[in-house]
Amino acid sequence: MIDLEGACARLADLVSEVSVADLDRPTPCADFTVADLLDHLDEVARGFTALAGGGAGGVGGAGGQGRAGLPRRLEALGRAWASPSAWRGATEAGGVELANEVWGRIALTEVVVHGWDLARAAGRGFDPPEAAVRACLEHVADFVPSAPVPELWGRPVAVAEDAPLLERAVAITGRDPGWRAP
Repeated sequence: MIDLEGACARLADLVSEVSVADLDRPTPCADFTVADLLDHLDEVARGFTALAGGGAGGVGGAGGQGRAGLPRRLEALGRAWASPSAWRGATEAGGVELANEVWGRIALTEVVVHGWDLARAAGRGFDPPEAAVRACLEHVADFVPSAPVPELWGRPVAVAEDAPLLERAVAITGRDPGWRAP
């Protein structure tokens, strides 16, 4: 079991800082503007909270239903995965059945990696707990090379072995840790 609550709380704080002026800005996530990324995070929060509760979930279809409530939904996501029962069993979502432990790690990766994307795009900081970043790095190093939907990830970007954990994690997912908003 991994603690998602700290990373979700930090992302909720970051989301609260995003202004209307930021919405059209590009992000390191190639096809997403900040607005698109916020909609995706809304889908993530809703879908992965449902998965933690034993229901069908996953990403898709719920975005854009009130960004003002997104920080609250992100915090609920963290609380949902705080239950040991969320990590047991297996669940099918989006046509893919995975162990709930894997779904939890994917939820963490969504929070950490897209938190980094949002921070870079909006010119703000994002400092999730080290344990969460370490768990994310371990997950992406193992999962991304053999992911069931490989087109969700870009080609890994080379970084120094001693690069910060968060930079190493985002590089594995195909993001350039040096990316800055234009």
